[in-house]
Amino acid sequence: MAKETKNPNAEAVAEAVSRTELFFKENSKPLVITVAVIIILAVGFFLWHKFAYEPARAEAQEQMYPAENNFRNAEYELALNGDGNVLGFAQIIDEYGAKAGKSVYFYAGVCELQLGNYESAAEYLRKYSGKDRILAGRALSCLGDAYVGLEDYAQAVECFMKAAKVSDDMFSAAYLLKAGVTWEELGDDAKALACYNDIKDNYPQSMEAYDIDKYISRIEAKAE
Repeated sequence: MAKETKNPNAEAVAEAVSRTELFFKENSKPLVITVAVIIILAVGFFLWHKFAYEPARAEAQEQMYPAENNFRNAEYELALNGDGNVLGFAQIIDEYGAKAGKSVYFYAGVCELQLGNYESAAEYLRKYSGKDRILAGRALSCLGDAYVGLEDYAQAVECFMKAAKVSDDMFSAAYLLKAGVTWEELGDDAKALACYNDIKDNYPQSMEAYDIDKYISRIEAKAE
């Protein structure tokens, strides 16, 4: 007669199964409630997203078209505040937040900058967090311009340096030039010279490179 082979783990498995059954038996009501709450929340989110958020986003994006058109035409006051018939970027932000897209903060900030309202410009531009590198670089540069308008040169140069790094293309030369001029304003000629040399060495085809020697010569003349 063949010997019966015992599984050494059989008792442990049986005990684990027994404990699991006991756990579900003792906690069946709380588990059912938890699952029901999760389902209700998921359904609620789906309904909110489909019937509240999506229509609001579509409406916000539709309101952006005339504001963007006014922006392209350099009608910054109209683009920012509207005219009673169409909304401006400021009103779109008040009514819809970022539902129209993160670029709404960029547009509003540039409008305020062009109108000379530097504090408001900085407030809007700080809220822009888009991932497009060219637009992100421009937003940082505009934020730097706003800080220059506020005579906060330390914050301004930080923005210009970040813009040059984020953009990492031919636009970087313009941001580096702004950074260099601002470093000079702060009295740090060494860092200004580093920016100018960066333009000369790494962006020789840029518009800024054509005149960069005069900036370099100006710094070198100070050192003599």
